[in-house]
Amino acid sequence: MKFICQKNDLLQAIQTVSKAVSSKPQNPILSGIYIKAENNTLELQATDYEIGIISKIEAEVSEPGNIVLSGRYIQEVIRKLPGVTVEFEYDRQEKISHIRSNRSHFTLLSMSADDFPIIKKLEANKSFTIMDNVLQELIGRTTFACSNEEARPVFTGCLLELNYASVVMVSTDTKRLAIQSKVLEDFEGQSKMIIPSKILNEIHKLLSSDMPRPVNISFNSNQISFEFDNTYISSRLIDGQFPDYHRVVPNDFGTRIKLNTEEFRSVVDRTALISRTNDYNVATMEFANGMVRITSDNPEIGNSDESIAAEIDGDDIVISFNADFVSDVLKIINTKEFYMSLNNSLSPAAIRMLDDESFTYIITPVRTPGQ
Repeated sequence: MKFICQKNDLLQAIQTVSKAVSSKPQNPILSGIYIKAENNTLELQATDYEIGIISKIEAEVSEPGNIVLSGRYIQEVIRKLPGVTVEFEYDRQEKISHIRSNRSHFTLLSMSADDFPIIKKLEANKSFTIMDNVLQELIGRTTFACSNEEARPVFTGCLLELNYASVVMVSTDTKRLAIQSKVLEDFEGQSKMIIPSKILNEIHKLLSSDMPRPVNISFNSNQISFEFDNTYISSRLIDGQFPDYHRVVPNDFGTRIKLNTEEFRSVVDRTALISRTNDYNVATMEFANGMVRITSDNPEIGNSDESIAAEIDGDDIVISFNADFVSDVLKIINTKEFYMSLNNSLSPAAIRMLDDESFTYIITPVRTPGQ
């Protein structure tokens, strides 16, 4: 195998597929990146059996072939090469790959491509197309509320719910719930699936672009794939029953508060300096007289006490939350102001953006002494 390609193109492709390289592989071949050269195209693949990623780039291929190289070392070597182009040649007899750029020359031992589990395109039952900026918003406004507890796999993923002209993504760790909905134009029917948050977060990173582009999503009963530009990503779906999130969202509230997003975010972040030192990361909020007073204390550390203006419509309320759960949602709110809706100190609260009904965040309060 022999080819020449642009260094930056190759590095980007390696960095893309390396997200599927297994860090603790049961089979050594899974620590590698599969490279196939033919028809002036390089195809790179990596998989850990749960996730598979393919990336393609242009290259001047003079001798077609395929090999597997250590994902860790090929990435570091290519990243530090001095030139703008890379010359690659595989010595089949010695099983060594020669990598050259300017006056730099590396050799890497290669693994047999015959042992690599080639990623095949998904045999899908259904598919739809969505713009990448819409998909980014769905992911960015939900995955932060997923659980990290592998013992409860359903909560480590996001529910994707397709219902004719709408798509909804939902996440929960049982203490909070994030819901983001969008209009969908080209899907007929209804489908539900739970997608691992790990793959969604990786897709979110890869979609960071100023130019809108379509993403084709295909799925069957146990797998899903995402295809855009020269990248193909497949993942297993999470098996299980996602809870009925509609039952968690209160139908109405007795009190609604309008707050300045940046001002409230700053106060919560400062309060967290103290709240993170107590057992449940508790920040107490008192809504009364056109103000919200946010406090936290730890007898062994100290306390914080700060107030800001708030537009309160309804009864006065004192309620406590995990400060990080509040801070997390404030990071993704992009409107100048937002609404917090409450019923009492023990009932779930809702946070919604101003003039944006597509997003809802439900957060369970923390019970404190005296409540």
